[in-house]
Amino acid sequence: MSASSTNSESPSAGFRHERKLWRSGVYYVAGVDEAGRGPLAGPVVAAAVLVTPGFEIIGVEDSKALPPAERERLFALITENAPSVGVGIVDHETIDRVNILNATFLAMQRAIAELKPRPQHVLVDGNRFTPADDGVPYTTLVGGDARSFSIAAASIVAKVTRDRIMMQLDAEYPDYGFCRHKGYATPEHRAAILRHGLCPVHRRSFTLRSQLELSF
Repeated sequence: MSASSTNSESPSAGFRHERKLWRSGVYYVAGVDEAGRGPLAGPVVAAAVLVTPGFEIIGVEDSKALPPAERERLFALITENAPSVGVGIVDHETIDRVNILNATFLAMQRAIAELKPRPQHVLVDGNRFTPADDGVPYTTLVGGDARSFSIAAASIVAKVTRDRIMMQLDAEYPDYGFCRHKGYATPEHRAAILRHGLCPVHRRSFTLRSQLELSF
């Protein structure tokens, strides 16, 4: 199997891609996804969830399609029962230094590195990935969080983890409403930036001025 490939066939949720790997003799398969590429503040968070034949949690799907309470419920089930779960966090300062794309890849690499045992193949949400220099084969799946159980599980872990971080940041910087918009460029958030300026956890490398000018 090649070290990397991209699969963009029609969406199909479940274990289709994992089963294909299992049938080929690849036992330890991990799904990887991120949360927080687009926000104006806070970290980008990636999660990796290792799955093996027979492991399943009913109700796991793309985190964006789930209400918060259901994400929290599934997060607990995944982290308590999955063979292994890894989380990688890259802060706003690193995002500014290396850019958001490289920061996202770094968060994914960190999440994968936490898995024990080491995955034999990684399924990554999206159409691009830069792996660590560890030789683990990977496949990128466009819309993978709606097509692969392991990626969907990772999307839930990443989303809940990042939301909790933003709730903590809201307590530190209550003027910005991070508990509601999680750092995304909502009208409320943009108005708060105009009113209060940037706080220490805002990403300076993002084009804040142009976004504000277009929005007001």
